[in-house]
Amino acid sequence: YNTSLINMENVLQATDATFELLALQVFRLQYAGNTIYRQYCEALRIDPDTVTSTTRIPFLPISFFKTHRVVTGSDVVQPQLTFESSGTTGENTSRHYVTDAGIYEQSLLQGFEQFYGPTRDYAILALLPSYLERTNASLVHMAKTLMAHSGHAANGFYINEWAQLHDVLTSQEQSGQKVLLLGVTFALLDFADAYPMNLRHTVVMETGGMKGRREELTRPEVHAILKQQ
Repeated sequence: YNTSLINMENVLQATDATFELLALQVFRLQYAGNTIYRQYCEALRIDPDTVTSTTRIPFLPISFFKTHRVVTGSDVVQPQLTFESSGTTGENTSRHYVTDAGIYEQSLLQGFEQFYGPTRDYAILALLPSYLERTNASLVHMAKTLMAHSGHAANGFYINEWAQLHDVLTSQEQSGQKVLLLGVTFALLDFADAYPMNLRHTVVMETGGMKGRREELTRPEVHAILKQQ
């Protein structure tokens, strides 16, 4: 679908006012080009001309991504990327079809650099058990994309190699290298319990989710525990 009307750089640098206009523009593009979304809006009897603020934009229920092929553009377009949510055995998973990998990755990289600075400045370490052990995880693809643009020799994925991860973090800390430690919440907490460290040059990014491995905690509680380690 033609997304050239929307400039990703403008989206990422938008003020509140311009973001409102851009969001409404995206809504109308989705309404015009996404059959499932348009049918959903019609079922709710929503006239797109009456949607004049972001608070009035209807959100497609996540369950639709389990039961329908949600794609903007031609219904026969072939996606360049397909991501699947995690799910229990026998459960239908949500599927996210990406028809333009370039826009997806541009959004990822510009969004990251807006908040954290140039990707090339970081060594990127990804502690992602349960994600690496299945296919089509968007988080793994994001980490691979960031690593490719970082190009740092220390970049790498980890499942349960805590001693090796500790050694790499220690080495990078000693050299003053900026590090992004990206991890699923339960794994970060387990690692912090086993290897308490004083990290001065490392940004810890927790992705949320206990996956049934630990008691569910609020985000402030998780952050407080990690800061104490």
